[in-house]
Amino acid sequence: MTSRAGSETKRVYDDACGTAHGLELVGDRWTLLIMRELIYGPRRFSDLRRDLAGISANVLSQRLEELERRGLLAKVRLPPPAARDAYQATDWGLEVKTVIMELGRFAARSPGHDPTLPLSPASIMMSFETMIDEKKARGFEARVGFVLNGEPFTARVRKGRVRVVRGLSDERAALVTAPPESVAAVVYGGAPAEMLGIAGDEAVARRFLTLFTLPPKADTRAS
Repeated sequence: MTSRAGSETKRVYDDACGTAHGLELVGDRWTLLIMRELIYGPRRFSDLRRDLAGISANVLSQRLEELERRGLLAKVRLPPPAARDAYQATDWGLEVKTVIMELGRFAARSPGHDPTLPLSPASIMMSFETMIDEKKARGFEARVGFVLNGEPFTARVRKGRVRVVRGLSDERAALVTAPPESVAAVVYGGAPAEMLGIAGDEAVARRFLTLFTLPPKADTRAS
């Protein structure tokens, strides 16, 4: 154990490399997944506990306290009608989004990756931003709403990119309602779109669901 001024006592690497310090900031178990859940806006403790399968209340409390001390998140008060305490990523904390996306792309190439395991709503929506295929999306622009386990999002496709925000846009062309695992099964597993609830412009929704491609599996043989 080593302690540093202004930070909690914890394992450190005693290495000046930014990667080493990055692991000190977000390398603990559950930490990156907590940050993933905060990328699209503030979340209550109960929201995080529900969407992070397997985390205990005690560990979640510890991780939230650590991330607050490190400056990656802050406690906030949600406005009425919720009027509840929640946790929100700081501007600096939001910069970890690119790390999470690239780590997800890297890990999707693993032969051991199992895409059938549970997914949180934020996870599947972030996968859209990560796995968009620019060639497939060329010339296509639209807003598609999603309600995943009761949580609303809007994904906007423009110039071969996807931008996701929490909440439903009034300008959406279609609305998809389903568990996140079902959406993943259609988008990445080839399941029929009929297993999803689609309202509005069905053709737009179906086109949107075809825009994403997982990277090829890695060759794990030594060269």
